[in-house]
Amino acid sequence: MDMQAKKIIVATGNEGKMDEIRQILGKENIVFSSLRDENLQDIEIIEDGATFEENAIIKARKICEITGQMVLADDSGLEVDYLGKAPGIYSARYMGEDTPYSVKNQHIIDLLEGVPDEQRTARFVCVIACAFPDGHTITTEGIVEGQIGYEEKGTNGFGYDPIFYVPEFGCTTSELLPEEKNRISHRGKALLAMYNELLRERVL
Repeated sequence: MDMQAKKIIVATGNEGKMDEIRQILGKENIVFSSLRDENLQDIEIIEDGATFEENAIIKARKICEITGQMVLADDSGLEVDYLGKAPGIYSARYMGEDTPYSVKNQHIIDLLEGVPDEQRTARFVCVIACAFPDGHTITTEGIVEGQIGYEEKGTNGFGYDPIFYVPEFGCTTSELLPEEKNRISHRGKALLAMYNELLRERVL
């Protein structure tokens, strides 16, 4: 690791998220370390918050307490307006954590069968929390608006990306090139906002 690089632990075992984080902020002088990298992947974190922000804070503080280091945590999900903003904060656990996203995606498509475009509005929401060893925590949020598509399309993303259609691009987020997706994505927006906050905190 570069002597000048700042190590930041990310409270996730999701390699898709880690890849995106490294792509978005990888050019900065930061080394991101996942729970797997830290041998903490078996730590149980009970996400019982009522919002994305509460759950992100819970995760960041828990790992910060264990490691005594600065920790980033992301809580994100898909809100489908026609479904009362479900799956929302339960996006990762929707229909069971071990259920393949291809099954989850098809289920959402089925629930919206016959629903016209103007009622298929949805958004990806991401809140990132950063917990510091001195006990304080900061958060940032990113949102990208779109619609639920009629079938899975694309292979570049993960999770709900193949059914999240972005009208301005005329395709799903799973059909975008990684650099295009990271530029407009909820996680990209939240991460860049967090980076600016960390500069203000003078920890980078």
